[in-house]
Amino acid sequence: MEALTLTTPALLFSAISLIMLAYTNRFLAYAATIRSLHAKYVKNKDNVLMAQIQNIKKRLYLTRSMQILGISSLLLCVLTMFLIYIEQQTVAIWVFGLALILLILSLAFLIWEIQISVKALEHHISDIEGK
Repeated sequence: MEALTLTTPALLFSAISLIMLAYTNRFLAYAATIRSLHAKYVKNKDNVLMAQIQNIKKRLYLTRSMQILGISSLLLCVLTMFLIYIEQQTVAIWVFGLALILLILSLAFLIWEIQISVKALEHHISDIEGK
């Protein structure tokens, strides 16, 4: 294996930053939806609204996990760069490997969250098609 250089973990900075921006946008959209659902639920305690609230709650927690994993990956990339700087190559390789695993997990959670979102939208579509 070739030596890990400072540029290798630095390459992930822009990718992780863009991913975190997308995650933050999802989080903000969920916050707005939750506020809207809450206002509707206060007026009309409907079981359909409760199901939507439960669905968005699950998606919100998945997004939080995605963000935590992504931030942890970025943090470990910075730590990798520091370890390379102080010439701790072996430890840097292991830390960078862990950073990659956390990024993979973050993206896997994104796939899971997208599947839940699609199922929620399919319920709305089936309501429209049924009428």
